[in-house]
Amino acid sequence: MVDNKKYQMTLEGKKLLEEELDNLITVRRKEVIEKIQIARSFGDLSENSEYDAARDEQAAVESRISAIENMLKNAEIIETVEETGAVVFGCKVTFKELPKGNKETYKIVGSAEANPLEGKISSDSPIAVALIGKRKGDKVTVVLPNKKEIEVEILAID
Repeated sequence: MVDNKKYQMTLEGKKLLEEELDNLITVRRKEVIEKIQIARSFGDLSENSEYDAARDEQAAVESRISAIENMLKNAEIIETVEETGAVVFGCKVTFKELPKGNKETYKIVGSAEANPLEGKISSDSPIAVALIGKRKGDKVTVVLPNKKEIEVEILAID
């Protein structure tokens, strides 16, 4: 099965994926091969949990390598357009949940580089979908995956 899906990402996100791929190929792959060789030296492979764990780790590393290579091959770099005053892909948006929510700031990025813990949300996420195209001061209703609705106010767009 060939995945020709386009992966929207920022130039920064593409560079981070390239760095991760390089690390997986040049460092992690070698570490896992070494673990497999050490585990093989323990003898009988049929009851060797270290060997099984190393093989599982190898499969995970190879799967991630394949996924990143596919994302990079099908990358669509979205450069932040001239400042429009509206929320767009690649911008940072600060908002608060109404009536008395805390301020939150997120950068809107492609799904390949999304990481909410680092303040990066996917442009496909419910909050980003609701915010894109809106302006500072706008009050926006966001429908969450659990069907709950929240209202947020856009405080800043960078």
